[in-house]
Amino acid sequence: MKKKAAALRYGENDNAPKVVASGRGDIALKIIEKANAFDVPLFQNEALAEALLKQEVGSEIDPQLFQAVAEVFVWLLKAEESIELSG
Repeated sequence: MKKKAAALRYGENDNAPKVVASGRGDIALKIIEKANAFDVPLFQNEALAEALLKQEVGSEIDPQLFQAVAEVFVWLLKAEESIELSG
């Protein structure tokens, strides 16, 4: 099974999170490598990754994905808080 990955960004001026990178195989490995290089925690959800791969890079995510992506951002905030508390 090929690796798959998507990277999202949500800025204060954005209406919704945007897909800033996505891909399979070697591209997915590069996305994961870049996340690791910047200590970005990785969230694994194959169904969500598959849905995000269908989104155009640079576009806002489909409204049907808002709930799932919101849960990822909540997880990320908790992960960052945990790192700050232990560091």
